[in-house]
Amino acid sequence: MLARVAAGISRDRGAATTELVLAAPLLILLTLVAVGFGKLAGARLDADEAAHQAARAATLARTTGEAGSDAGRAARQSLAGAGSSCSDPRVAPEVGDLAPGGVVRVTVRCHVALDVPGLGDVDVEASASSVVDRYRGEQL
Repeated sequence: MLARVAAGISRDRGAATTELVLAAPLLILLTLVAVGFGKLAGARLDADEAAHQAARAATLARTTGEAGSDAGRAARQSLAGAGSSCSDPRVAPEVGDLAPGGVVRVTVRCHVALDVPGLGDVDVEASASSVVDRYRGEQL
């Protein structure tokens, strides 16, 4: 009986090492993919927040030119303040009419490096709209 138990143990010698050698690369790859998707999700949230901030800033402006520059500044500040992984942000405001009740739409696009072998880089896009306050005072 003891001979059978001893023989079974000797056949299993090195099995844990083999399992570790085969499983470790898969676990590392799975971890890297999870980190990459986490970066992507965070970047999408950051771009969405930047678009909302930019649209709101544009509705507070008095001129179309000022609205465009305010939107760009607000989006960049939002991304920088969040420590976002978005790089090279591009802000495209669509300022129709800044009269009370008008709508401003802003699209923010940025580049996200996933840093995962085989997944490459991704461009993220988010848009937001904001209505110009109906009770906004007249320009002085």
